[in-house]
Amino acid sequence: MKSAKIASLFRKLSDSIPNPKTELCYRNPFELLISVILSAQATDVSVNKVTPELFSAFPTPEEMFEAGSEKIFAHIRSIGLAPTKSKNIAATCGQLVKLHKGEVPDKREDLEALPGVGRKTANVILNTAFGVSVIAVDTHIFRLSNRIGLAPGETVIKVEQKLMSVVPAKWKKDAHHLLILHGRYVCRARKPDCEHCVISLECEHPDKILN
Repeated sequence: MKSAKIASLFRKLSDSIPNPKTELCYRNPFELLISVILSAQATDVSVNKVTPELFSAFPTPEEMFEAGSEKIFAHIRSIGLAPTKSKNIAATCGQLVKLHKGEVPDKREDLEALPGVGRKTANVILNTAFGVSVIAVDTHIFRLSNRIGLAPGETVIKVEQKLMSVVPAKWKKDAHHLLILHGRYVCRARKPDCEHCVISLECEHPDKILN
């Protein structure tokens, strides 16, 4: 996709999504970190159902670490992979307390060293909590980038690298949320809503439906 078309694409996405942000509910970087860990293979809606009581019971890394994985599990049992996630969250809180004075680090290597935190989660935290212009590639963004010809790639890391190289600097900070929201609600995996897609003219998929 040529640079002029990419600029047009992000201009239209930005106009259609004037307040691009995560749909996870959080009040600080710690709550965001725990919510993103919980969101792996789970919907934001399901995560938002369990986190209010979880954060009310254990509002700090210290309290969540002291509670331990079994008490954490009791609050998140409805979430997919809850047993593993509860153990990772307890261990992550322990590292936050022991290595980072109870604060969420703002460096990629420190984030990726936390249990249950991979590159995608680290990118979400860096971008959403600290305003770093990185792009976390989830299933929606991977599908969308390949489908419309924006940043085709066989792996998540290749799509991320391509996006970082082609997304204009003006929109790089918001690109993650612009793309994920468009992929979640318009360019869906099944039955993409091409008729109401604001970037149908820029899309390079051969079977698209033009407005």
